[in-house]
Parts: sequence; C-alpha cells; structure tokens
Amino acid sequence: MNEQKIELRLLDSYLATIENSIGTKMFRNLYADVKGKKIDITENGENSCALFASSILVMFGLLKRRHATVKGTLKSMKRSRWAKIKRPKTGAVLIWGPWEKNGHSHMGFYVKDNMAMSNSSKNGTPAKHHWTYGIKNGKPKRPIESIWWHKSLGK
Repeated sequence: MNEQKIELRLLDSYLATIENSIGTKMFRNLYADVKGKKIDITENGENSCALFASSILVMFGLLKRRHATVKGTLKSMKRSRWAKIKRPKTGAVLIWGPWEKNGHSHMGFYVKDNMAMSNSSKNGTPAKHHWTYGIKNGKPKRPIESIWWHKSLGK
C-alpha cells in the first residue's frame, strides 16, 4: 500500500489558529496562588495578551511554555531563537509599548494589511484591530516597540 507523505504547513496552520481565535474565552483566566489565595492573575481577560500569544506559540512548538506577562514571554521567545525584525511579516509577534491608561506593555500578532490580533482588555477575548490602533495626527496611536520572527515560520 502506498502511503502519502503528509507535511504540516506550519505557517498556514499557525495563521489560521490566530485568526480563528477571535472571540474565544479560552485565554480569559489563569489562576495562581498569591499569598495563599487563589487569584485570577489575568483578571478575567483584562490582562490576557501574553497568555493568548504564548499559548499559540506553544501550540506550534515555537515556545516551550505559556506565560502570563509580556516580559516573561519575550524572555522565553529570545531563548527559543525568536529574532527581532524591522518590518512586520504576516504571523510576526508584535510588542507594543506601555499604554497610557494602565502602563502595561502589550503583545499580539501581525496578520496582514496593517491589521493585528491581540487580546482585547475591554472584551477579555482576542480581537482583530489596526496594528497601531489607528493613526492620530499622523502618528500611530500605540507605537510598536518591537517585531519578532521565528525562522521555523519561513523567510
């Protein structure tokens, strides 16, 4: 019997998973013991961007474990051979600088056509949006701090 060789199309599958995550509640809660009390450290999805991004990366073998913070995710990405790039590619990880409202950095994925996917703190679920949250007075509303790419996703 002839067996067909089947190879996973990593980038296509990865991008489909990112796009298909819109609205899912699966990244909304992450519990930890803090001073002996059970705490939802992602605050019902308000701070779930790193959990969303790191979970997708783990699913595709691009990171070893999930994280609850942008800082922890980025540190792990560097150990997993992610490299900083200058221009976004479809599937690249984006890091936004701290937001004026809460002082937190943010992370998500560049999808294409100046669009990104990241966790919406308002809805507590992944959502698609302009990659800089729009333009105001000719400048990005939320500038990109860094863009990251893994060679396993292609050139």
